Amino acid sequence: MILDIFSELQRAVAPGEAADARFEGQIFADAIEQAKLADELGFGCWWTVEHHGAEQFSYSSSPEMMLAVLAQHTERIHLGHSGVLAPFNINHPLRVAERGAFLDQVSGGRLELGLARSGGTEWETFEIDPETSRDQLREAMQMIPAMWTQDIFEWKSDFATIPPRNVVPKPVQSPHPPLWQTSTSPESFYMAGSLGVGVLGTTLVSPLDTLATLLAEYDRGLAACESPVGKFVNAQRSVFTFMHCAETRQAAIESGAAEAILWFINAAPAVFHVPRNTWIDAIRGDLKDSAPTSDAALDAPEVHDDLDLNDPIPVIALLNRQLAGEKLDPVEVFEVMEPIPSVVIGDPDACEAKLRGYAEIGCDRLMCLMQMGGVSQESVMRSIRITGEELIPRLEGVTRKESS
Repeated sequence: MILDIFSELQRAVAPGEAADARFEGQIFADAIEQAKLADELGFGCWWTVEHHGAEQFSYSSSPEMMLAVLAQHTERIHLGHSGVLAPFNINHPLRVAERGAFLDQVSGGRLELGLARSGGTEWETFEIDPETSRDQLREAMQMIPAMWTQDIFEWKSDFATIPPRNVVPKPVQSPHPPLWQTSTSPESFYMAGSLGVGVLGTTLVSPLDTLATLLAEYDRGLAACESPVGKFVNAQRSVFTFMHCAETRQAAIESGAAEAILWFINAAPAVFHVPRNTWIDAIRGDLKDSAPTSDAALDAPEVHDDLDLNDPIPVIALLNRQLAGEKLDPVEVFEVMEPIPSVVIGDPDACEAKLRGYAEIGCDRLMCLMQMGGVSQESVMRSIRITGEELIPRLEGVTRKESS
């Protein structure tokens, strides 16, 4: 079981705090220090995201530049983009291939490249047609490894025309860096498998059996894959988790990480102007609809004046209470969040037990989000160190179980 770091370059702004340029600069400086420590302690990959106009939820609007900086501050940890926003109006595949090759070169062959459909305000900002977004992702997946491995490349489709020529520099890794797809729905998990690329799965705080269902779809896709888009099949299964490992359970409670997770879940729909119920329904166990309209931006911000503060599902009740502005009790929040498999918060023994549960359902690696909400840099660094020193050695011999 490989443990990775997942970074949104995120920092919740406290009431009355100004998010000025110095604030953002400190987030970048903190991330460099986190990555240096993760590199030293043996984490597998540093995954960053791409978001635009995401305010405090994600200051990662220039991920390739951030990864190039991290390449100069680290030696062993892989550098992952999870993922490049694939619609051509946002990132043309030619430019993705060029920037990816550059990153692989300056990092000495440590790039891992993922692609994502995007959605919400990013579709709106860059004038993306939701109906063609999945087709553009599929086409980008076909084009990029071909550009990396062919001396002369040409392409013509409804989305792009490239005349025959030697178009991009080549990466260090041969035949090319590993390819991944960010996936949230059964259809996207299946698509990743059918393309022969690794899956970067996100289910937030859904039950493990929900994730197991999604991984089964990925396996079905792999079984149907007759020819991968790249030169090799990357069959790795990586899953997003919230993570905060502390010396003791009490220290984990005091870190504020549990309430930061609530902030994360509440902030994302508002930032990206997508229906909050899509996220809430996922917590109830209803898998996300893959129709383009489910990811499209809302015409106007949602108004939440009918929140059920006593929802029968405790985590939803807490989310609603936080959104309504209630002050939450840290102990209550922790006790509600503690049983949720993707909330890996606690002492090393408690965290290890949850991490092993992911191997049981077929995961190879976990993308651990540690810098979330208002968790302090000191707490994040301590969590990275404890995880690296305590948990990475314990999980070294743990391998995923084959899905049935």
